[in-house]
Amino acid sequence: MDTLAERWARLKPSLVIRRPDGPGPFPVVLIFPGCGGVRSHLHRYAEAAAEAGWMAVTVESFIARGWSDAFVRIFVCTGLLLRGGTRAGDVMAAATFVKSLPDADPDRIVLAGWSHGAWAIMDLMTETLEKRGEAMIADPINANLSGVIGAFMPYPYVAFPTRSRWFRWRRALDALVILPTRDHLARRPDYERVLKRAREAGSEIEEWVVDATHAFDEPGLTHPKIRHDREATKEAIRRFAGFLKTRT
Repeated sequence: MDTLAERWARLKPSLVIRRPDGPGPFPVVLIFPGCGGVRSHLHRYAEAAAEAGWMAVTVESFIARGWSDAFVRIFVCTGLLLRGGTRAGDVMAAATFVKSLPDADPDRIVLAGWSHGAWAIMDLMTETLEKRGEAMIADPINANLSGVIGAFMPYPYVAFPTRSRWFRWRRALDALVILPTRDHLARRPDYERVLKRAREAGSEIEEWVVDATHAFDEPGLTHPKIRHDREATKEAIRRFAGFLKTRT
């Protein structure tokens, strides 16, 4: 079981950092990919963040563990390994230690998670950060989530075994959540059940309901259940940048 510092040490070498032009410090958006890993669409989001004046830090949980794309598809995307409750430790460590990066503004941090990444963010919100072993971290009491001022979560994974289906959120986190109407992994009641937990904790949740599938913003997907939608992607990126600007 890692300490927070050990988890950060594992993640740090594989971080992908995009800084805006000009002098810092810059507000920071932490990008947590879905189980498909870093794909081209996430670079577009990072570019949009930089254009909005934010430092984009992509946290690659899978490369940091030495896992190949094929391994991740077989074992992570199926829920056999690194479920959201465990990956929440990556979110915890990144939110705590990203403040130490050059030019990072420690008081303005947004968590952005796609599918599995959003699952990890939401599961973290259910943890007390008081007991050894929460999110598979030995010292969660040393976590420092101060400065986290919002979350952006496209098509979050909310089905079994996400903790937010059963456990209340321990802290508020205002968020913009993108809900595709044709998400084969979740029905609208599944989404609302989890978002209800967030709102009960005092979170302000903005929903954008879009006629699209899960992973609609990832180019190259043509399957009926996960199909790329160019126009919806443009709008998602525009809303992402707008969300960040409201937190500047």
